[in-house]
Amino acid sequence: MIMVLNQKGDVMISRQYRDDVSRAAADSFRLQVVAAKETGTQAPVKRIENCSFLYTRHLNMYFVALTRSNVNPALVFEYLFQKIRILKAYLGEDFDENSMRNNMTLIYELMDETMDFGYPQNCAVDVLRLYINLGNVRPQDEPEPSQLTSQITGAIDWRREGIKHKRNEVYIDVLESVNLLLSSTGSILRNEVTGQVQMNTKLTGMPECKFGLNDKLVIEKESSTQRKPGVEIDDCTFHRCVRLGKFDADRTITFIPPDGEFELMRYRVTDNINLPFRIIPAVQEEHGGKRVSINLKVIANFSDQLFATHVVIKIPVPKNTAKAKIKALFGRAKYEPEQQAIMWRVKRFPGKAECHINAEVELMPTVRPKAWSRPPINVEFQVPMFTASGVHVRFLRVYDKSGYHTQRWVRYITKAGNYQIRI
Repeated sequence: MIMVLNQKGDVMISRQYRDDVSRAAADSFRLQVVAAKETGTQAPVKRIENCSFLYTRHLNMYFVALTRSNVNPALVFEYLFQKIRILKAYLGEDFDENSMRNNMTLIYELMDETMDFGYPQNCAVDVLRLYINLGNVRPQDEPEPSQLTSQITGAIDWRREGIKHKRNEVYIDVLESVNLLLSSTGSILRNEVTGQVQMNTKLTGMPECKFGLNDKLVIEKESSTQRKPGVEIDDCTFHRCVRLGKFDADRTITFIPPDGEFELMRYRVTDNINLPFRIIPAVQEEHGGKRVSINLKVIANFSDQLFATHVVIKIPVPKNTAKAKIKALFGRAKYEPEQQAIMWRVKRFPGKAECHINAEVELMPTVRPKAWSRPPINVEFQVPMFTASGVHVRFLRVYDKSGYHTQRWVRYITKAGNYQIRI
């Protein structure tokens, strides 16, 4: 049973797919979850009178799934999230209780199409829009009944047939986030890169794409005399359009892409990471804890043809800081009391450059002297056309029966994740 409740706990919409639960169970949920204000403080799964309630919130509404069966909770939550995503597509990003009440017929249609006898069915917005609309707007291209059947029941529900574009283009963004934790002695405690490949496809028809990265396993298989070694890519997760059987068999990424923007894959790399910045701190407490001397050297490890943007280095200082005398020849640096840190901002940091900052921090005397905990230095940055992992796109081949030419555009961006240096 699926229910939508308002903030008072009143049932706005409900659909019963099996006979194992009743509407009376909603009263239990209203009393023990909504009235008790458990949302956000307790787990979103509640067991009441041998009935499991799994719920999530959108604005001031509760989307609740009820069952007496031993279900897979990940499946239930994924359905609830997909349900909210579908309603956003139909009613707008910030749909509320009034818009739900004004579109009851549409919502019940969507509930019947997206679930049958408690089993999730078709949740693809593009396919649902082909045959469920608001009643006053007909789809521009009315599909044939046979085509509609294949769209609903077929394996490729993320792309409809008959798509046409004047120019066939593919935009590929490789976005990486560098996570680093360096000890005060300079040894690496944690070092990894998490990446994602975002695509924006504008392709005609139903093309099949073959995508290749410099994956170490693939390169070693293709050629033993390859000059440049590949990258060891771990923990790959893919969009559902990717044929996992092909990837498991020979590590090739083949897929029929959705039209427009989507995330093709995510990955993680833990070996041979080229850190964009090397930071060498020297922090000393002087004059019996009345002053702190800070010297920081920052070296950019990437090519001098590139540059980093939006570089922010947060250098922590003690809570009882009175004032700070800062000398930085590059960028702007100032003491910000609300951050309890010296914030050094550089708009454009050239590759292979070496920059220094010196600061003399004067401390106020305290009634009860307390040792400074020395929080780590935090770094934020963004480096276009650079990948810390060394991952790059080797090829993207597009196969279509019409044989059209495709333009490809690739962009790389590396940014800081949790980039911390202990002092």
